[in-house]
Amino acid sequence: MKKTTVLQVCVAFVLCSMQAVTGSPVDCPDQDTAGTSCTISLEKLLERAVQHAELIYRVSEESKLLFDEMLISFGMNLHIPEGTMCAPKTVPVPMSKSEIQQISDKWILHSVLILAQFWINPLVDLQASLENYENAPSALLNRSKWMSTKLISLEQGILVLIRQILGEGSLALEVPEETTDLLVSSTTFETLRKDYSAIYCFRKDAHKMQTFLKLLKCRQIDKENCTFF
Repeated sequence: MKKTTVLQVCVAFVLCSMQAVTGSPVDCPDQDTAGTSCTISLEKLLERAVQHAELIYRVSEESKLLFDEMLISFGMNLHIPEGTMCAPKTVPVPMSKSEIQQISDKWILHSVLILAQFWINPLVDLQASLENYENAPSALLNRSKWMSTKLISLEQGILVLIRQILGEGSLALEVPEETTDLLVSSTTFETLRKDYSAIYCFRKDAHKMQTFLKLLKCRQIDKENCTFF
């Protein structure tokens, strides 16, 4: 009972947070995101992108908790091995402070864009799969739909940041194929494990996007005193 009460409090908190951030990281009333400039300052664009990434990560954590609760109601307990590779292989993760210091702003922006674009379709598939569950919590369904929508908004914001910071035009990266075993079709794994793996892996990659964008914001806004790492 106590665990359920704590979870309900977490759900209420995230719902309030979701209502607080309803727009896109890009809010340029005089143009669409295909333009070459934006009336919003770079600092504000970075702030909004970081806020979106933070909230996406928070909701992904909440989704995993809700899925765990659903599994318990089914009498099941799934486990993903530690060290499981989730991110696309084209996005190597810096493992040391020196490696982090060497990565460029361009690498950060392109890596976040790759991660965002990589997860758009899997999240749509996850949402469709969850809707087929007989007893899926409505809160879990709402969050899967929300994450899918907000990830597209974050992708649009990253494209604007690429133009603002790097001076590059419209950019659409080739999204790597989903080669990891955790994202193959349900003919190989049971549906529950496939969906749980998707939630688990997206949560990890959402944390990467949040961390990379925080580092970028620190570098761009507080270049002389950035001590993020």
